[in-house]
This record gives sequence, C-alpha cells and structure tokens, in this order.
Amino acid sequence: MEDYKQKYTYWKQHATDEEVVKSLAAINSDEQLQEAFGSDLSFGTAGLRGIMGAGTNRMNVYTVCRATQGVASYMRSLGKTSCAITYDSRNNSQKFSQMAAAVLAENGIKVYITRECMPTPYLSYMVRSYGADMGINVTASHNASQYNGYKVYDENGCQLTDDAANALTKFIEGVDPFAKPLPSFDESHPLVNYSDDETEEKYKQCVIAQSLDDADGISVVYSPLNGAGHRVVPEVLARVGVKNLVVVPQQSMPDGNFPTCPYPNPEKKEALELALRLGEQSNADIVVANDPDCDRMGAAVRTDGGYRQLTGNEVGVLLCDYVLSRMQQKGILPRRPVVVKTIVTTPMVDAVCKPYDAEVTDVLTGFKYIGNAIKKLEDKGQADRYVFGFEESCGYLKGTYVRDKDGVVASMLLCQCAAYHKKQGKTLADRLAELEEQLGTFLQQTVSYAFGGVDGAQRKEQLFVQLRQQPFEEIADSKVKDVCDFLLQTRYDLPKSNVLRYDLEDGGRLILRPSGTEPIVKAYIFVRGSRTQAQQRLAQIKAFADGVIK
Repeated sequence: MEDYKQKYTYWKQHATDEEVVKSLAAINSDEQLQEAFGSDLSFGTAGLRGIMGAGTNRMNVYTVCRATQGVASYMRSLGKTSCAITYDSRNNSQKFSQMAAAVLAENGIKVYITRECMPTPYLSYMVRSYGADMGINVTASHNASQYNGYKVYDENGCQLTDDAANALTKFIEGVDPFAKPLPSFDESHPLVNYSDDETEEKYKQCVIAQSLDDADGISVVYSPLNGAGHRVVPEVLARVGVKNLVVVPQQSMPDGNFPTCPYPNPEKKEALELALRLGEQSNADIVVANDPDCDRMGAAVRTDGGYRQLTGNEVGVLLCDYVLSRMQQKGILPRRPVVVKTIVTTPMVDAVCKPYDAEVTDVLTGFKYIGNAIKKLEDKGQADRYVFGFEESCGYLKGTYVRDKDGVVASMLLCQCAAYHKKQGKTLADRLAELEEQLGTFLQQTVSYAFGGVDGAQRKEQLFVQLRQQPFEEIADSKVKDVCDFLLQTRYDLPKSNVLRYDLEDGGRLILRPSGTEPIVKAYIFVRGSRTQAQQRLAQIKAFADGVIK
C-alpha cells in the first residue's frame, strides 16, 4: 500500500478531534488523499504554512501539537524555559495557539499568551519584554482564508535563522502526533500567563517614540482587512494626531473568513477596493491597510486623477527619505546611519541614502535578516546607528524595540510623512516625483508564478536546476554582464540562498527566487532610465520572464 494511504489509515484510527474527523470523512478522491497525506507539512525558514484540514500536509491541531512538541524538546535541549505566544485573526488561530500553550505547559515551559489576536510585531515585543527564550506566532500572514501557519521566534524576537530552523526540524520530525492524547488548554495552569495591558501599553509607547511629526491635518481611511490591527492601529494614529480617521466598516473587526477580501494582501489593489471607495466618498488624503497579522502595510494616495496605489518600494523610498531628512533637520540623525534592505528591494534606496552618508546594508529576502542585521549592530554597541529597514513586500521598521516588520509603526510613519508634506503643499505622489527628478526613474515589478499541485515543489526545483545548467547570456535584447548565484556566491557576507540575480548591460536587473512560504516562483524586475524607456524595458523583461517560467 502506498505510504500516503497508510498515513490516512493511521489518522483514521487515531484522530479524535471533531474537526479533523469530519475533514477525514470528507476526503473522497485519491487526488485529495495525496494532497493531504502525500507529504508532511515542512517546517521551513518561515515555519509552517498550509491549508487547514486533516492530513500530514495540512494545518490542524495534530500538526500544530507535533510542531510544538518539537519546539518543547528543542527548547529543553538548550535549557530554555519560557515562550511567548500570539495569533492573528484567522479561523482556528486562537485554538491552535492555545493548543501550543498547552503542549508547552505540559513540558514544563512557562507561557505568555495574548487573550486576543494581536499584531505580529507585538509577539516580537513580548519575547523581548518578558525575557522569553522563544516565541510562537500562529499566522498565515496575507494568504487566503483557507490557510494558517506557525512561526517560531528566538530570544531576540527575531524569526529563527536557517541553522536554528534546521535544528528544530530534526526535533519535530521525531514526533508522532498521536503518541499522547491532545492536551486541553487550562488558563489557570501555573505555567500559563496572559500578556497584560501594561506590556501592550509599553509596546504602543515604543511605536509612538518613533514619531518625527504630528499627523494632524490629514484625513485617513484605514482598513485592518479583518485582522489583528483592528484596535491597536487606530489607537496609535489617534494618539499621534490623526483626527480625521475613517475605518472601513466591513473590514473593521477580526474575521477569519475575510468575506469582503478573499486574498487579504495590502499589496494587491483588490484588497484595497472598499478602502479606496470609502476614500473617494470621504475625500481622504491617504488610504492605509494592514494584512491580517498587521506586519505589512499597503497604501494609496489621492491625486488629481484619483487614488494612486503605492508599491512597497515606493512606500519604502518615501519613508526612508522622510526618516533621514527629518532626523537630520532635528539634529538626531546618528553619525554613519544604517539603512537595511533586502536584495530584492529597489536600488533607489541607495540613491536616497547617499546625501546623508548613510550605509546601506543588503540582506537576504525575509525580515529576519533585517532583524539579525540590527542584532549585529547591537553586539558592536552600535544599535543607535540603525535608522530604518524595509523589504519590497510592504514590510517596514523604524526603531530597535522589535525585530520584525511592524505594520503599526509603518502606518503611523506614513501618516506623519503625508502630514509633513501636506504642510509643504505637497502630496506623497508629489514627493515621489521630486525624488525621481533628483535621482532618476527607478521602476520595478514583482511577478509571481504559481507552481501548485502535488508536483509543484518538484517542478520549482527542476526549474532552478535548469536555470543553473543553462545560464542566460542575454535577457530581452540586453547582454547579461553578471550573474550572482546566492547559493554559491562569496562576495557578500550572506547565508546561502536559492536566488539567482542577473545584471544587464543596460542597467536592468532580473532576480528569480522560489517562495519559502507559498507554491510560487517570484521574479523581481528592476530598470532605470527615462520613464517611457523604463516602462518599455519593464514590459520587455517581464515578457522574457513569462516565457522562461510559464
């Protein structure tokens, strides 16, 4: 009998959780069986992420308890004794987080857990504030409603490094999820502690301490996209001076079904549709939205021709410019300031930083690498040099109070940035145009290619084998002048990563990488030149990527 059928039979014999039992009974085809049991949900560098349902390749109480028992064994092997836990607004997130807490408590590990869904950066803050040894965040970020996930953090409040994640994986792989009965969550257990209001208030004060201006004088439409930012973000915005704030009513409260927004990713225009409509009605200056775990932020700005949605790179450039210029004007910019960005983020940042003598540090994709860059500065007694970090996928952080991207501080800073420029008679779009005039036109586009199905992971792997065996000599009529394979490269002080970067003679750049959290391959395209020329080159390089990957 095939392995996946044996696993299915084993689960049928041992599963007692009502939802899982129902889900097992609903499997009615061999294809469904293979997808649910054909592999185990792998613990990657971003933890677990998958569709909710029964099976070894699904998010459910058994895969969560298995992972958590692995975490507990890993912690005990290192003498670690405490863990912070929070969760987002998704279906089953609270249940999964409480099961994780119960498993840890059974293992003699002290737990700090939130009573309600909270932003991801608050988990990072909890770890640091309580002096916890690790953190667990039940979230699938901006994925569709059928997904959930499970991220693990170290004692610095940063997602696990590759080495730590690999070590943890070995402990998880040795766990049989049915070896012990499912635990029950007991909030009166002596090792279970709820996060208190005082800690949350200190977190909000740390966010507000990053302020550079009052945010009065602007009107804002905000959407938490039915997520964990629903309470904290409006509170912070009100405290920094936003008096004219309208929250999208249909998306104002946590709802794991995301009924008005099937794919709650603030990078996507569809996710902002209701907010943009409300913005038109209320004549708001800017529209701001967070994803369900409130670590990312998307935005749009009102222009004469309607709302212009800003890309993650454009927001990052605006905030970087704002932070550096205002800190300099206020006399609080440190000597040799440091800005950290990922290798797939726009090179326009380098041009913005140059007049301020700011050092730009490039790191691998994933905000944990930005968090680790802060830690390296801290270890040298230079944490105050860090002024800003961001990645093109709408993740931003000013300050060192957490070690993950923070949609709360990003929302606050963008409102303050918009208010500051409005007082100068400009919109955010106007400021972008000024920067473009000063520094040149930098255009970029991120394209995602789906690799779904049972063989999706294998096809992704084969693609990158082929790309390495047959390197491009020319891309869209421009010669490739340099190829950087981040699995093999030695020029950067970075961990190995399955990323290929092609630099072209005309100044363009194409980066290809498989996603670590979704069944997709991403292409990042960068061009520079006059606006018309840059737009043409963007389309040409995209067409090339389409032909290679599709």
